[in-house]
Amino acid sequence: MSKLDAVDLDLLRALSADPRATVVALAEKLGLSRNTVQARMSRLERGGVFLSFERTLSAEALGFPIEAFLQVTVRQAELPAIREELAKVPEVLQAHGLSGQVDLLVRVACRDTQHLFDTDARILAIEGVERTETSLVMGEVIGYRVGPLMQLAREEI
Repeated sequence: MSKLDAVDLDLLRALSADPRATVVALAEKLGLSRNTVQARMSRLERGGVFLSFERTLSAEALGFPIEAFLQVTVRQAELPAIREELAKVPEVLQAHGLSGQVDLLVRVACRDTQHLFDTDARILAIEGVERTETSLVMGEVIGYRVGPLMQLAREEI
């Protein structure tokens, strides 16, 4: 993706404020033509700017109120197979590869602490997983956001 310009960032800011906005509404808000907005949206999508179009659902609303982060240490040579096995664990919401002493940070959602214990045991049983350390999520302090980054990027133009 080429560098974002001021119009791209304004469009992204408007979308961030109202993710359900139509192309026509965005065009009106930004003072652009519908075709310009549509073309830019297509270019941004092709460039990988949009991570996902799925709605984010509450694990708690689905009956899984306990969330935890598992710091997972693995045998590096077995990481591809471990990734495949982690993807089969329905309680795994996300997994990130890390640098440093911990290899993976895995976010899970469970019904209760026994379910968390069992989920951790299933992850530990994956061939190549050496150890885990579990931290319960007590609450989200800052949710995923890119608004401040968009503002910073806009200031740098």
